[in-house]
Amino acid sequence: MRYEFHPEAEVDLVETILYYETQALGLGERFADEVRRAIEQLLRHPKTGAPDAEGFRKWVLDTFPYNLRYTESENLVYILVVESQRRRPDYWKSRVAR
Repeated sequence: MRYEFHPEAEVDLVETILYYETQALGLGERFADEVRRAIEQLLRHPKTGAPDAEGFRKWVLDTFPYNLRYTESENLVYILVVESQRRRPDYWKSRVAR
């Protein structure tokens, strides 16, 4: 099993790491580490994220107010968004062509 980021999800990740790093030295790295651990868990158990009505899954990070929204298939976990829980809901759905 492997994973990929939607291009905008990768931007979300980098921007969030940089934001947290400006808040406190090392905080951005802690965020990145938590995302890495979440991805490792999803690769082992891709169906553990809670499904929504549209067929996407949501993994809630433990420490930071962020979710990973993703889809899963036999060989791939595709991360659609590194989603802030403080932004308006569904802001990222325009990224998904269904």
